[in-house]
Amino acid sequence: MILTRFGHFNQCFCIYRRITSFNKCQPKFPIRFDSKIHQDQPTLANGSNIRRLSFLRSIAPTNAARNMSGPGTSKPVKMNRLALEKSPYLLQHATNPVDWYPWGEEAFATAKAEDKPIFLSVGYSTCHWCHVMEKESFENEAVANIMNEHFINIKVDREERPDVDRMYMAFVQATTGGGGWPMSVFLTPTLEPLAGGTYFPVESRGLGMPSFPQLLLNIAEEWRKNSKALSSSGKFSLQALQDMKLQKLKSSTAASKVHAIGEDSWQKCALQLSRSYEADHGGFSMAPKFPQPSNFNFLFHMYAKEKCSERGMQCLEMCLHTLKKMAFGGLHDHVNKGFARYSVDERWHVPHFEKMLYDQAQLAVSYCDAYVVTKDEFYADVARDILAYVSRDLSHELGGFYGAEDADSYPYKGAPRKMEGAFCVWEYDEIKNLLDYETNGVKHYNVIIYHYNIKESGNVNPAQDPHKELKNKNVLACFDSYESTARHFNITVPQLKEVLNQSHQVLYKERQKRPKPDTDTKMVTSWNGLMISGFAKAGFVLKNQTYIDRAILAANFIKKFLYNDEEKSLLRCCYRGDEGEITQTSTPILGFLDDYAFLIRGLLDLYEASLDADWLQWAETLQETQDKLFWDEEDGGYFTSSNVDKSILLRGKEDQDGAEPCGNSVAVLNLIRLANYLHRTDLREKAGETLASFAERLKSIPIALPEMASGLMLYHNFPTQVFIAGPTEDNSTQALLDVVRSRYIPGRILAVADGPGGRAGLLYQRIETLRRLKPIEGRAAAYVCRNFTCSLPVTEPDDLATSLDANSSCCSSEKK
Repeated sequence: MILTRFGHFNQCFCIYRRITSFNKCQPKFPIRFDSKIHQDQPTLANGSNIRRLSFLRSIAPTNAARNMSGPGTSKPVKMNRLALEKSPYLLQHATNPVDWYPWGEEAFATAKAEDKPIFLSVGYSTCHWCHVMEKESFENEAVANIMNEHFINIKVDREERPDVDRMYMAFVQATTGGGGWPMSVFLTPTLEPLAGGTYFPVESRGLGMPSFPQLLLNIAEEWRKNSKALSSSGKFSLQALQDMKLQKLKSSTAASKVHAIGEDSWQKCALQLSRSYEADHGGFSMAPKFPQPSNFNFLFHMYAKEKCSERGMQCLEMCLHTLKKMAFGGLHDHVNKGFARYSVDERWHVPHFEKMLYDQAQLAVSYCDAYVVTKDEFYADVARDILAYVSRDLSHELGGFYGAEDADSYPYKGAPRKMEGAFCVWEYDEIKNLLDYETNGVKHYNVIIYHYNIKESGNVNPAQDPHKELKNKNVLACFDSYESTARHFNITVPQLKEVLNQSHQVLYKERQKRPKPDTDTKMVTSWNGLMISGFAKAGFVLKNQTYIDRAILAANFIKKFLYNDEEKSLLRCCYRGDEGEITQTSTPILGFLDDYAFLIRGLLDLYEASLDADWLQWAETLQETQDKLFWDEEDGGYFTSSNVDKSILLRGKEDQDGAEPCGNSVAVLNLIRLANYLHRTDLREKAGETLASFAERLKSIPIALPEMASGLMLYHNFPTQVFIAGPTEDNSTQALLDVVRSRYIPGRILAVADGPGGRAGLLYQRIETLRRLKPIEGRAAAYVCRNFTCSLPVTEPDDLATSLDANSSCCSSEKK
């Protein structure tokens, strides 16, 4: 099967292995060419005697380009074409001696006119190894000279253009067995892939792979001698990828006709997650460990469905243990708040220090869900911590959310280079000097040193520090509990928390004196949609109107700057200008599936938090545009991109819930919720067709699609509907809403019938039942409906709680 599926790639890599100086090609699956990214990476000496090419021009850089490229010089510097872009990642490379092009027709036409292959480099602004490759190769005049002479060089921000990233990542993964960023791919002038990998070192270092300069020269020479053969191999590669996608679609569609997908799939998903679960420290892998919030969404759903079973309790334990270990560990920034992208070790101790908006958004929801299930304030406090960080550090004053905060920063003002984690880590003596005071006879530095395992020689394992940038440094991480630390110092837990809080404030003030990491101020629609969900859900669960208002501000921001009301369509992103103004590229990037699906989810959550049906109306409008742009009429499901951009040679369907859920998984849940809110059976049918198009995946490896497996459960079991008749602000209505907010009910449909002139106007038009619901004797009344059957109305909160808990015989953990 492998030979059949990858036969074309074997032909291509015969050429690839020849041009990269490997031995004679054999007819077998190609070896990997990506680097071992946990090695220390030496830097080639600067080829300063090499003349910079004439295309470079002297212009004053934007603030973004200046901040990204070095420690604050205002002198005019040599800039390339990327200086005219808006993406912070592209602006980072605006001062490179490489003749970079952005993705677009100018680059494609030049490659064809000069008959040169294309070197495509894809990354993102907070990617540590992207920075390493830039420092080693793209800032090196000698390497740049080779690139400029022999290639048309294109730089892509994967967060701006996920369609480009996914298309060529599929090639890299199929041919090397792995992938990541930076992604480095060689293309024909007509954009077919020839060869690729991830990070390539500037020197070979005996890793069984060529240095990046030698690879460039080899490919250039092979193109000069055999451009026709290489072009043919590129077409073979493209066809092979197309065949793989068609085969996957056909097998799924055929299978769905023979075998219905149902409980076996979600039970298998739970089993697979339990087998991958790491019980000591939580998480679903060994090192490196990622949060993977889609797993939490599924497991909480399984618990809600099977509270009384051993499987259900196991699902709950996996969630709570992992969330607690993450929150106590170094992945969580105890001083500045928020969560880093992943941990390089199995204990959540040493993070990769970048912070992504999509992680904050999804983890805020996960910790709110944990709070609802357990009523443990610990989880609510972590959710508040995340939202405080986003509000302070990732927010534009007009309401949009920035994309990320970098891992690298200058360790001190005037430092020659950035270092990973420099903003976040501490030396032992710093802690002692800064916290040399006491409360109730306890020295604060003693508490911090004990609680966070701070060592005089640093607490970072050298194996987790390949660049030796964390030597003698400490990452704040607790491997025990509040109770253990309190016992050690013979104080109460509240007293301990007060000491920790005071100490964190002191350390926070000290950190603000350090050079800060760069912030990627690009505002991406999909991630803003996720963050709207985070604030809306927290506002509803924690009964915090400030959070709901923040979600409303963000939704209005998207409507103003990223939505075309005439065409009812979304843009992918916008940018913060030098003076704080909102800017856009000359040719704005149109929205992708994720932008629509994630924003629709955010609007549905915002409706439930605010009970303003205008958000529901906009969600329906966006769903109709999503269907028009991305729906696959032949096989069902949604393509990740529309067919507008002809430079995208393959339209694919993402089939994995990773750091972010895939668009189709979220779309299934959206369609089911909208179908129930708006009484639209066509949307439920679309949800079923989407599930059917992924049937093979859901049956064989549902662990790849936990978010979709959750949608599958909702599709088969129908959401619980809660209708409350009464004025929204009335105390009796709010008392009933308090009961609803205290219950974890996946996919719950909530509506308040506050009269035709109230905020539920759209629902009165669509739901006939709602028009008949009335308060009882002047008090708000609640109606609970399941499987097309509604209970008798209740006016007492306790009676509503009993009704909501009726389908569970062991729901004490969720009772007040």
